[in-house]
Amino acid sequence: MSGGGGGEEEATLEFTPTWVVAAVCTVIVAISLAAERLLHYGGKFLKAKDQKPLYEALQKIKEELMLLGFISLLLTVTQNGITKICVRPSLTRHMLPCNLDAGEHSTPESESATKIGYCVRKNKVPLLSLEALHHLHIFIFVLAVVHVSFSLLTVVFGGARIRQWKHWEDSIAKQNYETGRVLKPKVTQVHQHDFIRGRFAGFDKDSAIVGWLLSFLKQFYGSVTKSDYVTLRHGFIMTHCRTNPKFNFHKYMIRALEDDFKQVVGISWYLWLFVVIFLLLNINGWHTYFWIAFIPVVLLLAVGTKLGHVITQLAQEVAEKHAAIEGDLVVQPSDEHFWFHRPHVVLFLIHFILFQNAFEIAFFFWIWVTYGFDSCIMGQVRYIVPRLVIGVFIQVLCSYSTLPLYAIVTQMGTHYKRAIFNEHLQQNIVGWAQKAKKRKGLKADGNPGQGSSQESANTGIQLGSIFKKASAPGGSSSATKADGTNSV
Repeated sequence: MSGGGGGEEEATLEFTPTWVVAAVCTVIVAISLAAERLLHYGGKFLKAKDQKPLYEALQKIKEELMLLGFISLLLTVTQNGITKICVRPSLTRHMLPCNLDAGEHSTPESESATKIGYCVRKNKVPLLSLEALHHLHIFIFVLAVVHVSFSLLTVVFGGARIRQWKHWEDSIAKQNYETGRVLKPKVTQVHQHDFIRGRFAGFDKDSAIVGWLLSFLKQFYGSVTKSDYVTLRHGFIMTHCRTNPKFNFHKYMIRALEDDFKQVVGISWYLWLFVVIFLLLNINGWHTYFWIAFIPVVLLLAVGTKLGHVITQLAQEVAEKHAAIEGDLVVQPSDEHFWFHRPHVVLFLIHFILFQNAFEIAFFFWIWVTYGFDSCIMGQVRYIVPRLVIGVFIQVLCSYSTLPLYAIVTQMGTHYKRAIFNEHLQQNIVGWAQKAKKRKGLKADGNPGQGSSQESANTGIQLGSIFKKASAPGGSSSATKADGTNSV
């Protein structure tokens, strides 16, 4: 399929079958991800050998940049090979992003024979033109850059919102230093507490729909109030750091969010799978680019509602069990309140939402710059405007509501995160655990150590397991001790 008048132009992605684009993209991404995994495991091997701490976030960004460079090299090396793959002309006349007007576009066997003579001699057409391959390369690069940029913006604006809570933490710390206030007996009327009044409207389990509705609306205004912060903070400390009431929950929460960001900034294989599926379904008349824009907004509203409802459930549990309690109100963190009993599922969904929103924006601007605003892929204005509005809405809501909710609510799981230890202590514990594991292995090979070494090895392995999986309830005392001896 060549250009209209002179037959000098090669076929662009506008007139390349979607199955071809999806197949080529799959091959490129599969090889690139294999190279990225090789770099990743190579880095882990060097880290284990040298025992030097690596900055994971910086390493991840470097890997993504190297991935982009590998894609560029891959396309340069294979472009001639791809364009020499020939197929029957009938296979290229279906599943097109744009209608092929026979009056304006000549067939591949005509005047463009000088361009595709290799395939013409076989009475076939090239699978993909050099121009289409180049445009695909640019799109993959733009998508990666936009995703990283949007993720950074989300964390920057969301982090700014979370840092506004610092004065709440400071006010709590000030109260803890007031000895008279601490020692004074206190009885809390549960149903008069601001947290209960704000989150529990007197409904029971039979009217759960009311709780879900309130949680849905709450994400648009005052998603996290001071009473929410104070109560959830107190519940976390009483569960994991009971002997250290001065624990800096705000600083811990910021560190935990920074750790999670390292995962969000990357592009995992399942996200590339989404790109391939979209490219396959981007068929003329289907308006896939329009309908797919509703997926992230629906998911975002569902995540925000669920996070708000977790707070509602915590309030409901206390309100149904007690009318008055001695001391401060205490909620009980539990994985039972989260989807599949896994708080980490929320991070997975946020990752997918941010990527898909970045994909929508990147695809729009890439089409605009490459083919123009009037391109058939772009579609009509009534399909374009809602996509842009949805994209802006997702970015704003995720930054100022969903991400702050995630930062505090996911601390209400059964287990604490490794960010409860400061970075220096994390490195020491991991190193200790690795050395203990090696000593244990040497003993198993017939080189027994002293009893004290064995005891240290067991303790080190237990602490090191925090970084591989959620800690057991018994690990709370270890966290308290670590935090008490190291400023958090």
